[in-house]
Amino acid sequence: MKIRKELWFGFSLMGLIILAALGMLLGAEKITNGHIGLLMLSLVVVAIMLGFPTAFTLMGMGMIFTWIAYEENTTKTLDLMVSAAFKVMSNDVLISIPLFVFMGYLVERANLIEKLFRSLHLALARVPGALAVATLVTCAVFATATGIVGAVVTLMGLLALPQMLRAGYDVKMSAGAITAGGCLGILIPPSVMLIVYGATAGVSVVQLYAGAFFPGLMLAGLYIVYVIIVAKLKPHMAPPLSEKERYIPLPPLMEKVAPSHSARALPALLKALKGQRNADVPTSYILKQLGVVLLPLILFLFVALWSYASVTSVAPVDETSTLQSMGDGEEAVSEAADEDGLAAPPGGDADEVKEPSGAAAVVKAEADVKEPAAAAPAAAAAPAATSQPAPAGYWIGVGAGALAMLAYYGLLSFTRLEVFKMLLTSFFPLLVLILAVLGSIVMGLATPTEAAAVGALGGFLLAAAYRQLTLDVVKESVFLTAKTSAMVCWLFVGSAIFSAAFALLGGQELVETWVLSMNLSKTEFLVLSQVIIFILGWPLEWTEIIVIFMPIFIPLLDNFGVDPLFFGLLVALNLQTAFLSPPVAMAAFYLKGVSPPHVTLNQIFAGMLPFMGIQVIAIILLYQFPAIGLWLPQVLYK
Repeated sequence: MKIRKELWFGFSLMGLIILAALGMLLGAEKITNGHIGLLMLSLVVVAIMLGFPTAFTLMGMGMIFTWIAYEENTTKTLDLMVSAAFKVMSNDVLISIPLFVFMGYLVERANLIEKLFRSLHLALARVPGALAVATLVTCAVFATATGIVGAVVTLMGLLALPQMLRAGYDVKMSAGAITAGGCLGILIPPSVMLIVYGATAGVSVVQLYAGAFFPGLMLAGLYIVYVIIVAKLKPHMAPPLSEKERYIPLPPLMEKVAPSHSARALPALLKALKGQRNADVPTSYILKQLGVVLLPLILFLFVALWSYASVTSVAPVDETSTLQSMGDGEEAVSEAADEDGLAAPPGGDADEVKEPSGAAAVVKAEADVKEPAAAAPAAAAAPAATSQPAPAGYWIGVGAGALAMLAYYGLLSFTRLEVFKMLLTSFFPLLVLILAVLGSIVMGLATPTEAAAVGALGGFLLAAAYRQLTLDVVKESVFLTAKTSAMVCWLFVGSAIFSAAFALLGGQELVETWVLSMNLSKTEFLVLSQVIIFILGWPLEWTEIIVIFMPIFIPLLDNFGVDPLFFGLLVALNLQTAFLSPPVAMAAFYLKGVSPPHVTLNQIFAGMLPFMGIQVIAIILLYQFPAIGLWLPQVLYK
């Protein structure tokens, strides 16, 4: 029987791991528990590569080696397992995982992706490599709404790949765009991976979401720039769309109103209200179309007025007066005198003390002189200002927005109006859902769990709005959500048991001693850790890398002065390779399962390689300019 190259690679890698573990044991002067811990780590990796379930492999290995660490004490081993499971199940952050997953499955089953891809494809028709760019944008938006890599890659493979191949696109370019775009859901919030990392590393999920926002946009932007450059330099790999493919038919009533497809929509609709073109067209239809056309202007005016009210309003200042009435002052003085133990003069009470003659006249004269002076500030005091002039930045923003509105309405033809209406029913509902979820988290209005609940409700309403909310859809979404959530929770339980066993055996201490003995600088440590994670992305998925290896790396960060938040962003960018690096590139297998027979797995792997290079560039950029990931968390949560 002939063994495939992928299997040879996998068996060779497993052999190297086993040989390295045996060499470590044989080369040690004395085999300690720490060496046994490293042997456990090697066996876990090999078992996972052989296909054993990750969660139960971690639990099984963890219990066996915990039993060894406790010197064959079964009671302590079982106690550790129970306490580790209880610790995981009591973690509130994990509640958001099933809610986000449920939102993703509902949005996926609302059949929005086909409308979204079609509208973006037509909106970007004049951009070089329009189909590939539309694929990447669709994947980014849909991955943000769902976070389910397999679903996005599979759906885009069914929808976009045949269209790109019919349009003459290169197979490698098409496959690379779909697989790379589908994997953006690992990084762009609301990402389940960021929740898992936050729970493992003890980092705020809210800050991780804020930090991953711009790196995710940067990576998607680099993908798009690469596709445009390739399409410009090598048009045969991504040929431009023909006029037939750009053609958009107008509705029958709109055909009667429009002088031509390229005519400007706003003036033509205004003329149609009083002209002869509305003879066979109801006025209500024209007004409805005008409402759609004026929607961006209405939104712009609303935002401009709301912003004006925000920047010109002055917060009211609580006025506290330091003046007291004379009676209050006398009472305070007498109370103070009593507290200090001061007694009245001998021979009578304090009330019987007489003022010297003429003193009353002097006091009255001074009061007459001081009273106008004291009253003058009160009379001159003006009411506090309730508004202030708008800053120059506001007027610059309004001016830029006004120019954008003029350009929009100057270019808005009837064909573009149809594209806008398609975006209005596919892109903007998803955008509102994403902004509602992410905005509430990043702005501190809701916890990730609360925002996930809002997102699940939003997905429910979207499915209902698009008439896809059936009992079968809900049952299937609930079943898949329970399946995914159970997998993640069992992974956490297995990871907790495994990490405890690794620490008990002294494996963590041995690794820390070995790393510190190399006298690495901060940069060298980060490079070493990211190279290790990059290599681990070949045989392992991101879940296994996070739950097995992050507990080993996280304790080392303090020794090198690395922020766990920044390290998490680097890892999130790096873990994109876990779905794009052969031989266990799951995105490639998802795409191969739905691609035409003539598309080979090697072509898909070759198409992914340039995008893996872009990921490396993104990691370097994030390291050189940490503000890409740290600026937003510092601004919002400083």
